[in-house]
Amino acid sequence: MVSRKRKHVLPKLLLRSLLAVALLIFTFILSVRLGLWGEIPSDKELSTFHYSRASEVYSADSVLIGKFYLNDQQPILFENIPEHVKNALTAIEDERFYEHSGIDYRSLIRVAVKTIALQNRSSGGGSTLTQQLAKNLYPRKERNKTTLIVDKIKEMIIAKRLEKLFTKDEILTHYLNTVSFGGNTYGIESAALKFFNKPTGELTVEEAATLIGMLKATYSYNPRLFPKKSFARRNLVLVAMANNGFIDTIEKDSLIDLPLKLNYREFDHDMGLAPYFREEVRKKVRDWCKQQNESGADYNLYTSGLKIYTTLDSEMQALAEETMTIHMASLQKKFEQSYGNNAPWIKNNALINKMVKRTPAYQKLKTLGWSEPRIMDSLKKKRLMTLGDWSGEKPVNASTIDSVQHYMRFLNIGSLAVDPSTGAVKTWIGGINYKHFKYDHIAQSKRQVGSTFKPIVYTAALETGLSPCTYFSAQEVAYENLKGWSPSNSGKKDEAYLNYTMEMALSNSVNTVAVKVLEKSGIDKVIEQAKKMGIRSELPHQPSLALGTGELYVTELAQAYTSYVNDGVAVAPYIIETITNQNDSILSHFRPKKTNKSAFSNKTGDIMLEMMKSTIDQGTASRIRSTYKLKNDIAGKTGTTQNNKDAWFVAITPKLVHVSWVGLDNHEIGFKNTSLGQGANAALPLFALWYQKLNGNSNYNSITKARFKKTDSSVLDLLDCEPIKRDGFFKRLFKNPNKKKVKKFRQ
Repeated sequence: MVSRKRKHVLPKLLLRSLLAVALLIFTFILSVRLGLWGEIPSDKELSTFHYSRASEVYSADSVLIGKFYLNDQQPILFENIPEHVKNALTAIEDERFYEHSGIDYRSLIRVAVKTIALQNRSSGGGSTLTQQLAKNLYPRKERNKTTLIVDKIKEMIIAKRLEKLFTKDEILTHYLNTVSFGGNTYGIESAALKFFNKPTGELTVEEAATLIGMLKATYSYNPRLFPKKSFARRNLVLVAMANNGFIDTIEKDSLIDLPLKLNYREFDHDMGLAPYFREEVRKKVRDWCKQQNESGADYNLYTSGLKIYTTLDSEMQALAEETMTIHMASLQKKFEQSYGNNAPWIKNNALINKMVKRTPAYQKLKTLGWSEPRIMDSLKKKRLMTLGDWSGEKPVNASTIDSVQHYMRFLNIGSLAVDPSTGAVKTWIGGINYKHFKYDHIAQSKRQVGSTFKPIVYTAALETGLSPCTYFSAQEVAYENLKGWSPSNSGKKDEAYLNYTMEMALSNSVNTVAVKVLEKSGIDKVIEQAKKMGIRSELPHQPSLALGTGELYVTELAQAYTSYVNDGVAVAPYIIETITNQNDSILSHFRPKKTNKSAFSNKTGDIMLEMMKSTIDQGTASRIRSTYKLKNDIAGKTGTTQNNKDAWFVAITPKLVHVSWVGLDNHEIGFKNTSLGQGANAALPLFALWYQKLNGNSNYNSITKARFKKTDSSVLDLLDCEPIKRDGFFKRLFKNPNKKKVKKFRQ
């Protein structure tokens, strides 16, 4: 009797237990739905979410050269996603995507049975693409067993809402635009550009399968890091596509045999083409966003998906960077050899300590109150670090002080090419390596410009009416009202009895004559002339101005020289053409306002251009012809500053003005000797080697084959005189060639 009662009680207890569990589960799900475990987005929030879009930077020749982002994400439209991408995704991730309503209960039961009953941990997750989209839009914040269950339920609730708000195609698009591919890369478009350097619409079937295959584990199946694993996973996706009828067996077999080929491109701010240029673009667009937002707009450089169209020519820039690497690696080797074991980065302890004290590591320890000896002891400790040079990067055991000594020896550069008719910047190299040398020698650095300032002095002189055939004595003069200051000429040539025309003196960069031309013109006139030609920096009101002791930006020098091939009008370099929104609607134009006001007369401009042609043909830059065999129409000027600290070269061609500077970040170190550090040796090759490459590229025939306009015969007549005139007999008789002439400089 008792046993019968027990038989009736057991089913009731079981039923009650099941009901209690069901009620508990229902209550728990309801509590999640009501937001007791954290807020769940409403239908309105889900229907109005916005993608975070990276802003893109394009070159003038329509090449994507960089991105600015918090997350590298470039959403695209459904119609721009190829069928084989969508098929690969549904085949491997969610076969019944178009059948379920956000939750695939059949898959959930399968997973539950395999995981719980059969203890098969590799049974899969059972999440649909819609659930995964929910997770993409609202990432999980914590990872533990309790929150995992809550998160799963939240994702199911959100998935059901998404299915009501969006079509299947829209859900698929949202998923492909938000899913992570690892390394801060989100969305199929950014992944396609990163791994295959092409937009999603151009992906082949096997490329699509490779990217979709990554989604199971973005690190483990990364094709760059683990090609074998990625290859196997890609083929599994292809098999799934065949099993679902998206491709036939023959196509599957042929695709499986194909090797894994990447065209990897990292959109790293430190790496890639034109990093210094891109950083300057970033600063300008950041400021533009700030100005626009002050007027009521809402732009964010990193999330608004702006498209920034620049002036840069990507192919020219690539050739310029290639040239820079070749020349600077060679020059660096010669530079270090010239100093040998007595180099300042080895022997000059005072300078080394000064540089160490500028490091963030030193400053951090100092703020902690550490004593000087303790800081230095800490910075002497060696550890494994990576140091780079022109042969690449390698791990070494070194201290912070070792690192400082290593990097303070490197020569650096600032190099710029500008279209003289518009000011559009075509190439921009602010340094040798953006990763290790963030300081931009175009945008941030002002250096003495040496003899590249002399054409401005001569221009001012011609504007005052001085004839280009005026002769000036090359004899050295000591100016008694300038504390005996006595500028001299480089080289050992005996010039005491020689007199040069302006053309001869400029083309051979004769210092003594440049100062005398400045004296004849007047310092005020020269400074005024410099301002007319775009020089904004304050210039020293000193006779040494003639030798380029004024400190200028590379861009200022470029602007001044554009006037010589632009009818006397100096144009300011600029780097951004337009900014648009994601749909290419123009938001702002950036081309600077032009002035039609000439800085000098046409006659003066023609004379100066002829003089600077002579610099190339038979003057200080003649290796352009002799060594580099360039036969193009070129004018220019070399420059070298005192103690060989700065080497300059400015090249003028009919369609380009190119400025290059070479020196060290630390102005206390210069070249060991003039033969190595002169502008003709250190800076000129950056232009010459680059222009050789342009000559070899037919795409640039319109630039390299361009000719200067024909010089008027009246201008040539003004220059038609003997370049050198020797002192007459009586003048030589009463002149002591070994004694400097002493006089006052006429202010």
